[in-house]
Amino acid sequence: MIDDNDLKKIIKESLGTTKKPRKEVIEESLVAQEKVFKLNTELLSSATKQSHMELYDEYVKEFNKISALLDVVDTNEANSDHSAYRQLKIDETYNMNSIYLHELYFSNISDLNSQLKMDSLSYMKLSRDFGTFDNWQRDFIACCMASRCGWAITYFNFFTQTYMNTVIDLHSLNVPVSGYPVVVMDMWQHAYYKDYLNNPKQYVTGMMKQFNWNVIESRVTKAERLHKALRG
Repeated sequence: MIDDNDLKKIIKESLGTTKKPRKEVIEESLVAQEKVFKLNTELLSSATKQSHMELYDEYVKEFNKISALLDVVDTNEANSDHSAYRQLKIDETYNMNSIYLHELYFSNISDLNSQLKMDSLSYMKLSRDFGTFDNWQRDFIACCMASRCGWAITYFNFFTQTYMNTVIDLHSLNVPVSGYPVVVMDMWQHAYYKDYLNNPKQYVTGMMKQFNWNVIESRVTKAERLHKALRG
């Protein structure tokens, strides 16, 4: 990650090269907007919820800072060994993924009235691609347990045309190509350690009992529409 001194240096050098006024640079940037989430669950402590939100807010700020720098960085100096452009693009993906993954996670947990209907698209599609719905649950839990500080997700794979589970390490390692996330679980240690210590499985099963299947259903519906559109 780029520290503040490096960021200041890049800004100074880039502005001198492009001769863009600082105000113009900020206005041209791709800006992420913080969203507000209400986590009603009692399975996470107030301290854990606060930690989640503080980290989420920090990733939004970092992404916006990086976005501004990308507007002025000298692309002529880009190279594969070491360059400001390469580092900024890597950090852009890292922070952007973190924002989206947190938002997806916050949205699909904490439903105190969690219900899944057997005639829903979610139930039918997951049962189809994993053999049974119980098989999907077991495989999803296995992905959660296999995570090395990162995320477990269920996603629609537009290549295989099926729903699959996978592990994303950190925020940007092992991300599948052509995948649309429909279920997301945060498996960074900060997500559970204060409340569950070294028992992440208890945390996972608890969160799964409070999945917001209305949110997940809307994602599955969108994935199916996208799939149909791509097939022409």
